Amino acid sequence: MLVKESAKEIWEAVLGELQLQLTRTNYDTWLRDTVGLGYQANQFVVGVPSPFAIEWLEKRLSSLIKKTLIGIIGDEVNVRFQIQEQSPTARSKGNNKSLASTNYRKTGSNNFNPKYTFDSFIVGNCNRLAHAAALGVAEKPGHVYNPLFIYGGVGLGKTHLLHAIGRFVYQTRLRVLYVSTEQFTNEFIKAIRERKTEEFRQKYRSVDVLLIDDIHFIIGKEQTQEGFFHTFNDLHNANRQIVITSDRPPKSMPLLEDRLRSRFGWGLVADVQPPALETRLAILQAKAEENRISVPREVLDLIARKVQKSIRELEGSLNRVVAFSRLTKTPLTLELAGKALAEFPETAPRRALTPPLIIANVAKYFDLEPEALAGKQRDKPTALARHVAVYIIREETQCSFNEIGRALGNRDHSAILRGYEKIALEINTSPQLRRDVIELREELYSRSDG
Repeated sequence: MLVKESAKEIWEAVLGELQLQLTRTNYDTWLRDTVGLGYQANQFVVGVPSPFAIEWLEKRLSSLIKKTLIGIIGDEVNVRFQIQEQSPTARSKGNNKSLASTNYRKTGSNNFNPKYTFDSFIVGNCNRLAHAAALGVAEKPGHVYNPLFIYGGVGLGKTHLLHAIGRFVYQTRLRVLYVSTEQFTNEFIKAIRERKTEEFRQKYRSVDVLLIDDIHFIIGKEQTQEGFFHTFNDLHNANRQIVITSDRPPKSMPLLEDRLRSRFGWGLVADVQPPALETRLAILQAKAEENRISVPREVLDLIARKVQKSIRELEGSLNRVVAFSRLTKTPLTLELAGKALAEFPETAPRRALTPPLIIANVAKYFDLEPEALAGKQRDKPTALARHVAVYIIREETQCSFNEIGRALGNRDHSAILRGYEKIALEINTSPQLRRDVIELREELYSRSDG
C-alpha cells in the first residue's frame, strides 16, 4: 500500500487518471484546483474551494473518485471533501474571476486560463489552419473570418484556442466574453423566467468579441436557437467578432435551424484533427518543460505512440506516468511507463500503421488498386491518391522519404518530397482535400483500434 506517501502525491496520481476520464470542462471546473489534504485510517481528505464544489462532487463524482483512489492506493478508502482555506490573495483572485465570468471585464482581471495562450499552443498540420485563423481574428476582431467556426473531436485544442483569443483580445482593452453553450442556454432561460431579457440582451450584444464553446449543445433547443440567432445577427451586423467551437461542422448538424447553419459558414470553418506522431511528441515535450519535469525521450515516445486521439489524453497519460514514478519512488523508465499505462483502456496500443496498410486504404478510398499507386500512371486521380498516401504515411509513421519511395514503386526522394509538400500546402486551402484526409485518417484509426 501507499499509505506512507503524502496525500498530495497520491491525489496528483488520481488527478492524472481523472483528467483522462472526464471532459475538460468538468475537470477544469471541479478538480483542477483541488488538493490532497490528508490520508489516515482509510479516509482520504480532499480540499476544495467552495461549499458548492463539495455538493457537486459528492453528487456527481464521488463514486468515480473513490474507485480511482482504491486503484492507486490498493486498499479500501472513503473520500471526504472539505473547504480548503485560501490566502487573501487567492480569495481576491477567485472573487475577481467570478466577477469577470459574468461581466466580462470590470477591472484588470479575466476568466481565461493563463496556460491557454497562442505561445503554448503546439502547431502541426493537424491544426495549422485553425491556429492561423484564431490568431488572425485575435489581431483584427470583426475584420477577418467572422464568424470563425472551429470544429473537431474532444480534447484537440478548441477550448485552448478560444482562451488564447480571449486573453489576447482582453489585453487590447476590448470587451470580450467567453461562455459555454450550456451557460448561454441557462442564462437565456433564466432571463425569460425572471423577465430580464433586456439585461441578457445588453450583456451579450455589447461585447466586441463573443466566444461560444460547444455550440452543438444548442441542437434541439428551439428557444435557445432563437435567442442565439438574434444575438448573432446583432453582433455580426455591428462587425463584432464571433468565434464558435463544436465537435462537428455545421453541415453535420441536421437538427440545427437552417438559418443558423448557413450563418455559421459565413466566415471560415476550420477543423482540428488528432495530432500526428511528431506533433504528439512536441506536445509532451512542451508539457514536461512547462512542469519542469525531466522525462526520457523514449518514455515520451511510448506515450505518444499509445495515445493518439486526444491532446487531453496525452497530458493525462504523462501526468499518470510521472505520478506513478513519484509514488513508487522509481526512476522514470520505459518499463515503469509501460506499467503505469498498461491498465488504462484509453491508452491500449493500436496496431501499428504501416505504408502497405495506408496505401491500401488510400487506394480503396479513391477507387483504385494499390498497385496503381506504386505504378507509373501519372493521370490526375492516381497522382492525387499517391500524394495523399505519401502525406499520411509521413505524418503517421516514422518512415523517411526514401522508405516511402520504396513502398511506392521505388520512387526517388525528390518526387516523394514534392508530393508531400504539395498536399501539406493544398490541405490548408482546399476544403475537399482536407475532408478526404480527415476521413482517411479516421478510417485508419477505426481499423487499427483493438
